[in-house]
Amino acid sequence: MSAEAVGDQPEVAELLRAVRAEIDATLGAETGFDKVVLTEGRVVGGGGDRHEYSFAARGWKDSSAARPLLIRARPRTAWESAELVVAERGRLRLRTSAVLGAKAELREDDTSGLVALAEQLDRTISGAGGLNLTAAGWLVGRDLPAAGRCPHPERYVRGWRSLQLNDRQRDAVARALGSDLTFVWGPPGTGKTEVVGHVVEGNHRQGHRVLFLAPTNVAVDQAVERLCELLSAEDGFAGGLVQRAGDIAPGSLKEKYGDRIEQRKIVARLSAGLTAEIGELRERLDVVDSRLALHREHAELLGSLEQLRGDARRATRDVATAAAECERARQEAARLRAELIAIGVPTGPSAARKARQQEELLSRLQVVDQDVADLVARHLLATAEQRRHAARVQAAERKASALRTTLVGSADQLATTAKNLRERLEDRQDKLRAVEVEVRGNCRVLATTVAKAVQSRYLIDRFDTVVLDEAGMVALPAAWYAAALARKRVVVAGDFRQLPAVTRASGDHDADPATRAHSAHWMDRDAFHAAGLVDGRGRVRPHGCLIGLDTQYRMRPAICAVVNTIAYPDAPLTTGRADGSRLPPSPLLESPLVLVDTATRRSAAQGGPRSNPVHEAVIHELVRGLQYDGVLPARKEDGGPGDRMAVIAPYRDQVGALKGSLAYRFGADYDGVVDTVHRFQGSQRPLVVIDTVAGAGDRVGRFYEGTGLSSATCRLLNVAVSRAQDHLVVVADVDFLSRNLKPHGEAARLVDHLRRHAHHLDVGDLVPFRAADDLAGLDPHELTRPAFFPADEVPRAVAWDFAHARRGIDIYCAFLDADPVERWLAKLTPRIEDGLTVTVHTRPARRSDDERQIARLEAAGCTVVRRERMHEKVVIVDDEVLWHGSLNLLARTGPTDLMMRITDPGACERVRRIVERARAEPGPKAGGRLYLNVPFAENDLARQTAKARWDPKSRRWYVPHDTPRHLVERWL
Repeated sequence: MSAEAVGDQPEVAELLRAVRAEIDATLGAETGFDKVVLTEGRVVGGGGDRHEYSFAARGWKDSSAARPLLIRARPRTAWESAELVVAERGRLRLRTSAVLGAKAELREDDTSGLVALAEQLDRTISGAGGLNLTAAGWLVGRDLPAAGRCPHPERYVRGWRSLQLNDRQRDAVARALGSDLTFVWGPPGTGKTEVVGHVVEGNHRQGHRVLFLAPTNVAVDQAVERLCELLSAEDGFAGGLVQRAGDIAPGSLKEKYGDRIEQRKIVARLSAGLTAEIGELRERLDVVDSRLALHREHAELLGSLEQLRGDARRATRDVATAAAECERARQEAARLRAELIAIGVPTGPSAARKARQQEELLSRLQVVDQDVADLVARHLLATAEQRRHAARVQAAERKASALRTTLVGSADQLATTAKNLRERLEDRQDKLRAVEVEVRGNCRVLATTVAKAVQSRYLIDRFDTVVLDEAGMVALPAAWYAAALARKRVVVAGDFRQLPAVTRASGDHDADPATRAHSAHWMDRDAFHAAGLVDGRGRVRPHGCLIGLDTQYRMRPAICAVVNTIAYPDAPLTTGRADGSRLPPSPLLESPLVLVDTATRRSAAQGGPRSNPVHEAVIHELVRGLQYDGVLPARKEDGGPGDRMAVIAPYRDQVGALKGSLAYRFGADYDGVVDTVHRFQGSQRPLVVIDTVAGAGDRVGRFYEGTGLSSATCRLLNVAVSRAQDHLVVVADVDFLSRNLKPHGEAARLVDHLRRHAHHLDVGDLVPFRAADDLAGLDPHELTRPAFFPADEVPRAVAWDFAHARRGIDIYCAFLDADPVERWLAKLTPRIEDGLTVTVHTRPARRSDDERQIARLEAAGCTVVRRERMHEKVVIVDDEVLWHGSLNLLARTGPTDLMMRITDPGACERVRRIVERARAEPGPKAGGRLYLNVPFAENDLARQTAKARWDPKSRRWYVPHDTPRHLVERWL
């Protein structure tokens, strides 16, 4: 399409602007990526503006070696490109134009796909894109074509009349095979993959070349496996009719069809004989070349031998010449001495004349003697040189003689043979290239990710139909470009109420409001919204191009009712499967819906909106109980729970805590069991446990802030709940959520539905409620279980742990009072005398009594660590046992609420990391600010008493750094 035609498509420039803003936001972000910490840096090479550094690397993954990299000298500075030279023994050698010191940070460059997309859009604006801008325009709502319908789908879909498709599914296939543009709305479990498979199958049989795209490798692989099942009986399938571009994850697709869908493997299989012949020819050519090399070496040696012999002959002549000249000089010296003797002693009238003659002869003799000495030295040197040349001749003769015995055939014959072999090898290589071209030409259905398609220019003008699956997860610029690759037909499939694309620019606080709004419109929207099929509230606008699937086959009816409540109140799904469970029976799973309400144990939880130790303990004990009941395998060797259960949490902090402690408690790291919502998109499990997390802090967290059918909250909750096939267990602090969630929002509707319809499982049935006396009678296995303790039982239970400590005790208590210090020292001092390490973490002395209590602790042998901004109230024993809650052990308040005892080194380590992070966090920030931790309920108090102000970028309250500390002590 010409450059003039691009002027009729104003969205191209807007999309390019949005992509560039996304690149800037990605590079400017400080979170959302894995960072490698570099230390011990030194310059090891380079030149010009490129330097080579060697660093010790912490957090490096070998998988990053093939990825583009970014580096910077310190946090919150600009990233610059870097190239990995080599990685070995824990060190990285990197080449970059950045000027670095001993420390640096490294990350993968997540912008490479965006940069490629920007280049493609820029090429399109310049008129060199070669894209179908009419088809692309459909995805932004311009001139949507009229919907059609294939009158005879049975001609193109094998076994059409006997397929197990419902009416909506059949309608979707027929319309997609008869229309230029079709949107298939496929909510979870509605058979969208099956519909898309038959759409691709039908397009192929209509003679179309099809490009299938999806945002993730998992989605591509799932669809390709179904496509292979549908098309494996077609002529040409073994020759590459269906091909998968990109990496295939290990699994059934790779095992069943890998050698018939990966271009490299197809070529290898079809050209096995040719490849073997090429290998044989190369081996024979190597042998002939090596023999020719010996002939060349022998010929060169013979040539050098003649030269060496000539050098030896010249050396012999030089020796003879030096000897003759030396002899003549000696004879001259002898003659001069004879003349001196003949003159004798000068006397008489001629004495003066004779004296002059003697003087002249002596002078001449001195010169001749020096000549003799020089000629003797010259003769010696010539003799040494003669011997050296003779030795070289002998060595060369021996080498030539030895080499002569290794020669095979004549050089001319070998040269002719090598020439013939090379011609045959080139011919076979040409044929191999022809096979590669043939295999590429055999491809009628190509499947790959959207990102790979964007970076592959050879896809342009090759495909009649583009099928974009999981389109709700594809940002608008990439979806637009994908549609532009189609010459005739576009099929868009997905669910705009499941996961959206992951973008940054619309929430980039460093960008101006206009840029953020622009990105929200041109980057964040999916194709359904941009085409005008969904309004701003997330409601569907009926159109002939859109067909929705409305019967789901994944979830039991009760779980489907939850999904409808959250995400499909305007288009509820019906259930097409039986209401039964494939899991063994268990008292913990008496119903499809189970609610574990943790409100009664909230006081034992401390943390923020992203983690909750009470929920962590509940889930551990739930897993333990399900293993006991045979619902989950007891050992990893039995398969692990990954194919039966998923544990979904909204935040990485809680996911990390659950993964670590599950591995500690059950002795194995179960991959694929615990993760965030995004990781489970496209999968399903008989049992899904959702950890809502909220309840340990003073707010519900960003996960729950959105409302509306298009909000991230709705879409994330929809995906989390709809992963469940037979049982959905939700762990939630119902009271906390009910009071803090936005009324009538999707999250509030979820909680209300569960409260009314789910089976309630008492948290006490999972995590026991214990007294201090119980500890002594527990076996080691039972002792490791999480447990709650009432406040009046906590001192005796903690004392029991102190008495049984083996290595060390850490007490975190912000305030110190005389009576509790004296009372606990009576129990700690004997342990200190036994060699136990006791460390007390507290705030610096504010009162005179504080100093006295610190002195008493130190005198007893305790190590006292003073820290500003101290607020933790926990106890750690032997780095294994954690007492969690409001445990002011050395203050008058003591334990005021329910406490939780957890045996988990990972939990202890997390507490230590939090403490160290708080210690490292300076009070004054940029601009002389001191940031505060103000609970929501105390916002007005902070404004009134300390004149605190709100920082919307960091979402925290702050005061000037020189504000008197007594005014803000409680929030430090």
